[in-house]
Amino acid sequence: MLPDRSFFYRLAEAAKAETLPRFRAGIDVVNKEATGFDPVTEGDRAAEEAIRALIEAEFPEHGILGEEHGNVGLDREHVWVIDPIDGTRAFISGVPVWGTLIGLQKNGRAVMGLIDQPFTGERYFADGNGATYSGPDGERRLRVRDCGSLSNAILFTTSPHLFAGDELAKYREIESQVRLFRYGCDCYAYALLAAGHIDLVIENSLKPYDVGGIIPVIEQAGGIMTTWDGGRPEMGGTIIAAGSRAVYEQALAVLSR
Repeated sequence: MLPDRSFFYRLAEAAKAETLPRFRAGIDVVNKEATGFDPVTEGDRAAEEAIRALIEAEFPEHGILGEEHGNVGLDREHVWVIDPIDGTRAFISGVPVWGTLIGLQKNGRAVMGLIDQPFTGERYFADGNGATYSGPDGERRLRVRDCGSLSNAILFTTSPHLFAGDELAKYREIESQVRLFRYGCDCYAYALLAAGHIDLVIENSLKPYDVGGIIPVIEQAGGIMTTWDGGRPEMGGTIIAAGSRAVYEQALAVLSR
């Protein structure tokens, strides 16, 4: 048995109860990385614990891949993929573009997913058949747009500083060809793509939990999401997401060189 939308929303509410009260509240931050800065907050940990508790109670036979509390049963038919706060840097900076990502894989393939934005009250959900939006703008089906070509595209990435060497050169080549580019939206950029507001997201160094909840939303809104070599994106790495086949192919021609 697969979960329905109401269960995904229960998970989102449980996470929201832990994250939202801590947003802009002077929370403690721990750096997970010995070199550089990879922050985690008590909100990350508490939100993931809340999500995991509900999954373990309702679907004890399912596996769980989480950012903060390790993995259980990754060889099982159904595996949940959890990122309790995607965009922790935004979260600790008071910028409201962070979100909670909850995905479900079947035999290694992302089939259901939720991008939840607790502060804005927006949810982008894929149920296996299609993708929907619910929030201040009401409820509607999500659908990507076709801007025609790369020269008409709006491009997002979290930060160009995350690219280096050949990857940076490829990213800059694409950036130089688009109509508009913006930085810093984390998972919200993918939500905007699924909703038909932007056309292209290019990123690197992503983990499975960074994409697990996003892949179904993009694909079931009619978009395309792969690695830079055109492979399946479930394991993360270098990622491209596009609203139209033409824009995807133009960008991929550069990224896959």
